[in-house]
Formats: sequence, structure tokens, C-alpha cells
Amino acid sequence: MTVKQLIQVINPNTSLAMTETIGEAARAVASPTTEILAVCPSEGVPSIEGHFDEAVAAIGVLEQIKAGREQNVCGHVIACFGDPGLLAARELAAGPVIGIAEAAMHMATMVATRFSIVTTLPRTVIIARHLLQQYGFEPHCAALHAIDLPVLALEDGTGLAQEKVRERCIRAKKEDGSGAIVLGCGGMARLARELTQELNMPVIDGVGAAVKMVESLVALGLSTSKHGDLDYPLRKNLSGQFKRLN
Repeated sequence: MTVKQLIQVINPNTSLAMTETIGEAARAVASPTTEILAVCPSEGVPSIEGHFDEAVAAIGVLEQIKAGREQNVCGHVIACFGDPGLLAARELAAGPVIGIAEAAMHMATMVATRFSIVTTLPRTVIIARHLLQQYGFEPHCAALHAIDLPVLALEDGTGLAQEKVRERCIRAKKEDGSGAIVLGCGGMARLARELTQELNMPVIDGVGAAVKMVESLVALGLSTSKHGDLDYPLRKNLSGQFKRLN
């Protein structure tokens, strides 16, 4: 009997609908031997659209990482394009932790020399640009675009946000000189395959990319290095509401 490996996919906001969307996207690409555990915090922000939101969400991410360790998951995905709390999560986790922005950007450089990013609000374009610099992918990114709708518009049932993503991707293909497009929100995960076929070019969803990266690292027997700054956090008695992270 084959024992399935358990990968935890964390939606850092509190939207159950978006968590379901993200979980479906993860399961669609997961290997038959992988079980996806899609979770979100019970407290925090309903959507993540700025630095403040990311700071609040990072605590929920760490709580879920701790819970995942207790459930013996083999790896974790942080399913928000800002990759909130990524390095702190790597300190706390036993298995590999991959952020969806990091994963999507890596994948894009493997299938194209230049890529474009399509995200939600104009302010998140700036945050994505910071990540491009941090991860070293800025020279590979031709352009960043916003559909100018909030994250939760992707779950309102109207289809307007999805159509705006489609329109922006078509424009990016025509105007940017890119070979691939990265979808800059976990809530866009369902759109990648359809747009890849329609545009006849790689359209990359970070949720699926991150799941496959975690699977690969686990198969290779690799996890986050505990030699150096990503070693487990120093033992301290946390106080107040943070006691639950002890």
C-alpha cells in the first residue's frame, strides 16, 4: 500500500472560499502519492493587499506552520503572492517551505527569458517589484500589470475579475515581448491552464508551481537548511497572544 505524503497549502488570509480555490488548484497538479491539506488562519485579514496586511497575516502563517509540523506534513506552501512570513516560516518548519511568488518566478525563467506579471491592485504591483529585486528576477521581468480590482473580486461570482485578468494577459502578450506570464495572486490559480491554451504561451500559477517544487524537494530528500540563519528559532518564552507559538 502506497503511503501518501502530506503537503500543507496555507492561504494566509481568512477567506474560506479562496482557500477552497487554492486547494483545488493544488490538488489538480499534485502527484497521486500526494495529499493536499489546504488551510487558512481563523483570525487575521480577509485579503492581503499591502504591507500591513502581510504583517498581520504572517502570524497566522506561522500558526499554521506549527500546526502542520504537529500533523507531520512533509512540506508547506504559502499561497499568497507577497510570500508573507516566508523566512520566518522556514525557521519554524521541519520540511521545505515555498512561497507562490518565488515559485512562479523561478518556473517562468525556466520556460522563457522574460516574463510579465498580472496582479490585482496597483499597490501590489509595487510589492511584486520588491520581490523581483529580492529574489534576483528583476532583469527577467518585462512588465507588471494590475487589473485594478481587489483580491476578493476573484471570489464574488461575477466573473468580472477573471475577465479582466484574461484581457490583461492578452495585452501583455501583444505588448511586453514576454515569453511567459505569471499570475500574481493565489485567487487566480484556476485560470492558468485555460489561459495557457488560449494564448498559446506559458501562463504560470504559483500555487501549482509551489506544490511541484515541494514534491521535488521532498523526493530529493532536501529541506530547508538548519545550518545558519534558517535554523530553528531560539527557544524563548513568548508572552500574551504569542504563547500559542511556543
